[in-house]
Amino acid sequence: MNKIKLFTIGFTKKNAETFFGKLKKSGVVKLIDIRLNNVSQLAGFTKKDDLIYFLNKICDCDYVHEPLLAPSKEILDAYKKKENTWPEYEKRFNDLLISRKAHTLLSSSELHMACLLCSEPTPDKCHRRLVAEFFRNCFEEIEIMHL
Repeated sequence: MNKIKLFTIGFTKKNAETFFGKLKKSGVVKLIDIRLNNVSQLAGFTKKDDLIYFLNKICDCDYVHEPLLAPSKEILDAYKKKENTWPEYEKRFNDLLISRKAHTLLSSSELHMACLLCSEPTPDKCHRRLVAEFFRNCFEEIEIMHL
């Protein structure tokens, strides 16, 4: 079986041209927004309603918001306040994904040519990487590409 291609992207430190250009060039067919808050003023061109419009017009791409793939406010705040280290954050977040039965939220076919969206500019200390790796562990045929 061919590998399922799952992309990830963060919008911070990218202008709209770069952001939408990366999505279009990669051939993404669905953006899965895994942010807890997708309507913040800080989100700029990635605020929910604007993002849906731009994805449709620029990339011919669908949009889904899946907040159950976002960290809880408690986990996120503890990390931001340096009450937890990154390894502690990873463990707590992975435990949360398991408790939420995240593997049942999307099938491997729904993940093919989809892109997980969050705000962090790079995937190294970002929950989108953890979500992608979680799905790869559930559906072994997944190949992860960070945009």
